[in-house]
Amino acid sequence: MRCTSYCTGPAYDIEGVFQAYKSKAATAHFYDEVVFLSMGSEHTMCVFAYGAVVFWGYTSIEERDALTTLGLFLRSPQTQIQEDTFVYEYGIETIIEEEEDRIILQSEDPLLKLSLSYGLSQSAKLSAFEHEVDKTIQQTRHLPAELAEKGKISLSRKKISQYIGKLFSQKNLINLESFALDTPEFFWKRPRYEPFYQLSVEFLDIQVRLNILNSKLNVVHELYEILSNELKHAHSSFLEWVIIILIMVEVLISILKDFLQWI
Repeated sequence: MRCTSYCTGPAYDIEGVFQAYKSKAATAHFYDEVVFLSMGSEHTMCVFAYGAVVFWGYTSIEERDALTTLGLFLRSPQTQIQEDTFVYEYGIETIIEEEEDRIILQSEDPLLKLSLSYGLSQSAKLSAFEHEVDKTIQQTRHLPAELAEKGKISLSRKKISQYIGKLFSQKNLINLESFALDTPEFFWKRPRYEPFYQLSVEFLDIQVRLNILNSKLNVVHELYEILSNELKHAHSSFLEWVIIILIMVEVLISILKDFLQWI
Protein backbone atom coordinates (compact mmCIF):
# COMPACT_ATOMS: atom_id res chain seq x y z
CA MET A 1 0.00 0.00 0.00
CA ARG A 2 1.03 3.56 -0.71
CA CYS A 3 1.97 6.36 1.72
CA THR A 4 2.72 9.86 0.36
CA SER A 5 3.29 13.30 1.86
CA TYR A 6 2.79 16.70 0.25
CA CYS A 7 3.28 20.34 1.12
CA THR A 8 0.94 22.46 -1.00
CA GLY A 9 1.07 25.89 0.68
CA PRO A 10 1.81 27.88 3.82
CA ALA A 11 -1.31 26.92 5.77
CA TYR A 12 -4.67 25.16 5.74
CA ASP A 13 -7.87 26.46 7.30
CA ILE A 14 -7.77 23.46 9.58
CA GLU A 15 -11.15 24.17 11.19
CA GLY A 16 -12.72 24.37 7.76
CA VAL A 17 -11.16 21.04 6.76
CA PHE A 18 -12.49 19.36 9.89
CA GLN A 19 -16.02 20.71 9.44
CA ALA A 20 -16.07 19.72 5.76
CA TYR A 21 -14.85 16.16 6.29
CA LYS A 22 -16.19 15.09 9.66
CA SER A 23 -19.54 13.99 8.21
CA LYS A 24 -17.86 12.09 5.35
CA ALA A 25 -15.19 10.27 7.34
CA ALA A 26 -15.66 7.02 9.24
CA THR A 27 -13.42 8.53 11.92
CA ALA A 28 -12.52 12.22 12.30
CA HIS A 29 -10.38 13.70 15.07
CA PHE A 30 -8.99 17.19 15.56
CA TYR A 31 -5.64 17.14 17.40
CA ASP A 32 -4.51 20.78 17.77
CA GLU A 33 -2.73 21.48 14.46
CA VAL A 34 -3.78 18.31 12.60
CA VAL A 35 -7.01 16.73 11.39
CA PHE A 36 -6.93 12.93 11.32
CA LEU A 37 -9.44 11.37 8.90
CA SER A 38 -10.10 7.70 8.36
CA MET A 39 -12.22 7.30 5.25
CA GLY A 40 -12.79 3.59 5.77
CA SER A 41 -10.68 0.55 4.97
CA GLU A 42 -7.05 1.65 4.59
CA HIS A 43 -7.82 5.20 3.43
CA THR A 44 -6.34 7.54 6.03
CA MET A 45 -5.56 11.23 5.59
CA CYS A 46 -3.66 13.52 8.00
CA VAL A 47 -4.04 17.24 7.23
CA PHE A 48 -1.64 19.58 9.05
CA ALA A 49 -2.28 23.26 9.71
CA TYR A 50 1.10 24.26 8.22
CA GLY A 51 0.09 23.25 4.69
CA ALA A 52 1.10 19.58 4.63
CA VAL A 53 -0.95 16.44 4.13
CA VAL A 54 -0.07 12.73 4.42
CA PHE A 55 -2.06 10.00 2.66
CA TRP A 56 -2.13 6.35 3.68
CA GLY A 57 -3.63 3.77 1.33
CA TYR A 58 -4.61 6.20 -1.45
CA THR A 59 -3.83 5.77 -5.14
CA SER A 60 -2.12 8.65 -6.97
CA ILE A 61 -5.44 9.56 -8.65
CA GLU A 62 -7.28 9.57 -5.32
CA GLU A 63 -4.55 11.77 -3.85
CA ARG A 64 -4.91 14.32 -6.67
CA ASP A 65 -8.68 14.42 -6.17
CA ALA A 66 -8.26 14.90 -2.43
CA LEU A 67 -5.66 17.65 -2.96
CA THR A 68 -8.08 19.46 -5.25
CA THR A 69 -10.74 19.43 -2.53
CA LEU A 70 -8.26 20.45 0.15
CA GLY A 71 -7.14 23.30 -2.09
CA LEU A 72 -10.39 25.06 -1.20
CA PHE A 73 -9.07 25.43 2.35
CA LEU A 74 -5.53 26.38 1.41
CA ARG A 75 -4.14 29.86 2.01
CA SER A 76 -1.86 31.11 -0.79
CA PRO A 77 -1.46 27.81 -2.69
CA GLN A 78 1.93 27.04 -4.19
CA THR A 79 3.32 24.55 -6.66
CA GLN A 80 2.83 21.10 -5.16
CA ILE A 81 5.99 19.73 -3.65
CA GLN A 82 5.80 16.00 -3.29
CA GLU A 83 8.00 14.49 -0.63
CA ASP A 84 8.84 10.79 -0.46
CA THR A 85 6.42 8.08 -1.50
CA PHE A 86 6.62 4.85 0.48
CA VAL A 87 4.92 1.52 0.49
CA TYR A 88 3.71 0.16 3.78
CA GLU A 89 2.54 -3.13 5.21
CA TYR A 90 2.03 -4.77 8.58
CA GLY A 91 4.56 -6.83 10.49
CA ILE A 92 5.96 -7.74 13.89
CA GLU A 93 7.43 -4.32 14.74
CA THR A 94 7.34 -0.76 13.42
CA ILE A 95 10.43 -0.06 11.31
CA ILE A 96 11.36 1.84 8.14
CA GLU A 97 13.42 -0.03 5.57
CA GLU A 98 15.58 2.65 3.98
CA GLU A 99 16.75 0.77 0.89
CA GLU A 100 13.23 -0.18 -0.20
CA ASP A 101 11.39 2.91 1.12
CA ARG A 102 9.14 0.57 3.01
CA ILE A 103 7.29 1.24 6.27
CA ILE A 104 6.40 -1.74 8.45
CA LEU A 105 3.59 -1.11 10.95
CA GLN A 106 3.22 -3.31 13.99
CA SER A 107 -0.52 -2.70 14.26
CA GLU A 108 -3.48 -0.91 12.72
CA ASP A 109 -3.48 1.64 15.55
CA PRO A 110 -4.49 4.95 13.88
CA LEU A 111 -2.28 6.96 16.26
CA LEU A 112 0.70 4.95 15.05
CA LYS A 113 0.08 6.23 11.51
CA LEU A 114 -0.46 9.74 12.85
CA SER A 115 2.82 9.63 14.80
CA LEU A 116 4.76 8.69 11.68
CA SER A 117 2.78 11.25 9.67
CA TYR A 118 4.10 14.07 11.83
CA GLY A 119 7.64 13.28 10.69
CA LEU A 120 6.58 12.80 7.07
CA SER A 121 4.70 16.11 7.03
CA GLN A 122 7.61 17.97 8.60
CA SER A 123 9.89 16.57 5.93
CA ALA A 124 7.50 17.84 3.23
CA LYS A 125 7.37 21.27 4.88
CA LEU A 126 11.14 21.34 5.12
CA SER A 127 11.37 20.46 1.42
CA ALA A 128 9.21 23.49 0.65
CA PHE A 129 11.56 25.72 2.67
CA GLU A 130 14.60 24.18 0.98
CA HIS A 131 13.10 24.72 -2.45
CA GLU A 132 12.39 28.41 -1.82
CA VAL A 133 15.80 29.13 -0.29
CA ASP A 134 17.61 27.31 -3.13
CA LYS A 135 15.58 29.25 -5.70
CA THR A 136 16.46 32.57 -4.04
CA ILE A 137 20.17 31.72 -3.87
CA GLN A 138 20.11 30.66 -7.52
CA GLN A 139 18.47 33.92 -8.60
CA THR A 140 20.90 36.14 -6.69
CA ARG A 141 24.13 34.15 -6.76
CA HIS A 142 25.65 36.45 -9.41
CA LEU A 143 25.37 39.55 -7.24
CA PRO A 144 28.33 38.94 -4.86
CA ALA A 145 30.60 38.08 -7.83
CA GLU A 146 29.47 41.21 -9.66
CA LEU A 147 30.14 43.34 -6.59
CA ALA A 148 33.61 41.83 -6.20
CA GLU A 149 34.44 42.35 -9.88
CA LYS A 150 32.97 45.80 -10.51
CA GLY A 151 32.78 47.26 -7.01
CA LYS A 152 29.05 47.86 -7.40
CA ILE A 153 25.85 46.09 -8.38
CA SER A 154 24.32 47.06 -11.70
CA LEU A 155 20.75 47.04 -10.42
CA SER A 156 18.33 49.89 -9.92
CA ARG A 157 17.43 50.98 -6.41
CA LYS A 158 13.94 49.61 -7.02
CA LYS A 159 15.30 46.19 -7.99
CA ILE A 160 17.64 46.07 -5.01
CA SER A 161 14.73 46.99 -2.72
CA GLN A 162 12.67 44.18 -4.27
CA TYR A 163 15.46 41.66 -3.60
CA ILE A 164 15.78 42.87 -0.01
CA GLY A 165 12.01 42.66 0.49
CA LYS A 166 11.87 39.14 -0.89
CA LEU A 167 14.78 37.93 1.22
CA PHE A 168 13.37 39.52 4.37
CA SER A 169 9.90 38.11 3.70
CA GLN A 170 11.30 34.63 3.14
CA LYS A 171 13.43 34.65 6.28
CA ASN A 172 10.55 36.03 8.31
CA LEU A 173 8.22 33.31 7.03
CA ILE A 174 10.65 30.53 7.90
CA ASN A 175 11.26 31.95 11.38
CA LEU A 176 7.55 32.34 12.03
CA GLU A 177 6.79 28.79 10.90
CA SER A 178 9.75 27.12 12.59
CA PHE A 179 7.24 25.64 15.05
CA ALA A 180 6.26 23.26 12.25
CA LEU A 181 9.62 21.51 12.67
CA ASP A 182 9.55 21.26 16.47
CA THR A 183 8.45 18.17 18.41
CA PRO A 184 4.63 18.40 18.30
CA GLU A 185 2.64 18.99 21.46
CA PHE A 186 0.65 15.90 20.52
CA PHE A 187 3.37 13.75 22.12
CA TRP A 188 3.44 15.63 25.41
CA LYS A 189 0.25 13.81 26.40
CA ARG A 190 1.07 10.62 24.47
CA PRO A 191 4.76 9.95 25.15
CA ARG A 192 4.52 6.28 24.22
CA TYR A 193 3.98 7.30 20.58
CA GLU A 194 6.95 9.67 20.42
CA PRO A 195 9.50 6.93 19.52
CA PHE A 196 7.58 6.33 16.26
CA TYR A 197 7.74 10.04 15.47
CA GLN A 198 11.47 10.07 16.21
CA LEU A 199 11.87 7.03 13.96
CA SER A 200 10.51 8.97 10.98
CA VAL A 201 12.49 12.11 11.89
CA GLU A 202 15.77 10.21 11.99
CA PHE A 203 15.02 8.29 8.81
CA LEU A 204 14.24 11.48 6.89
CA ASP A 205 17.34 13.30 8.27
CA ILE A 206 15.21 16.24 9.32
CA GLN A 207 17.72 17.61 11.84
CA VAL A 208 20.62 17.36 9.37
CA ARG A 209 18.59 19.04 6.65
CA LEU A 210 17.47 21.73 9.09
CA ASN A 211 21.09 22.50 9.94
CA ILE A 212 21.92 22.76 6.23
CA LEU A 213 18.91 25.03 5.70
CA ASN A 214 20.09 27.29 8.52
CA SER A 215 23.51 27.49 6.88
CA LYS A 216 21.87 28.51 3.61
CA LEU A 217 19.79 31.07 5.48
CA ASN A 218 23.01 32.55 6.83
CA VAL A 219 24.22 32.88 3.22
CA VAL A 220 20.96 34.58 2.31
CA HIS A 221 21.33 36.87 5.34
CA GLU A 222 24.85 37.86 4.25
CA LEU A 223 23.51 38.61 0.78
CA TYR A 224 20.79 40.72 2.39
CA GLU A 225 23.49 42.68 4.21
CA ILE A 226 25.40 43.21 0.94
CA LEU A 227 22.30 44.47 -0.85
CA SER A 228 21.33 46.63 2.10
CA ASN A 229 24.78 48.25 2.24
CA GLU A 230 24.76 48.75 -1.51
CA LEU A 231 21.36 50.44 -1.27
CA LYS A 232 22.63 52.73 1.50
CA HIS A 233 25.72 53.53 -0.57
CA ALA A 234 23.62 54.27 -3.64
CA HIS A 235 21.34 56.53 -1.61
CA SER A 236 24.30 58.33 -0.03
CA SER A 237 25.90 58.85 -3.45
CA PHE A 238 22.64 60.22 -4.77
CA LEU A 239 22.39 62.70 -1.88
CA GLU A 240 26.02 63.75 -2.40
CA TRP A 241 25.34 64.49 -6.07
CA VAL A 242 22.20 66.42 -5.16
CA ILE A 243 24.20 68.54 -2.71
CA ILE A 244 26.98 69.11 -5.30
CA ILE A 245 24.46 70.14 -7.94
CA LEU A 246 22.71 72.52 -5.53
CA ILE A 247 26.05 74.12 -4.60
CA MET A 248 26.92 74.51 -8.29
CA VAL A 249 23.52 76.08 -8.96
CA GLU A 250 24.00 78.46 -6.06
CA VAL A 251 27.47 79.43 -7.31
CA LEU A 252 26.17 79.98 -10.85
CA ILE A 253 23.33 82.13 -9.53
CA SER A 254 25.80 84.23 -7.51
CA ILE A 255 28.09 84.65 -10.53
CA LEU A 256 25.14 85.53 -12.74
CA LYS A 257 23.88 88.00 -10.17
CA ASP A 258 27.30 89.72 -9.89
CA PHE A 259 27.62 89.75 -13.65
CA LEU A 260 24.26 91.44 -14.06
CA GLN A 261 25.23 94.09 -11.52
CA TRP A 262 28.31 95.01 -13.59
CA ILE A 263 26.27 95.49 -16.74
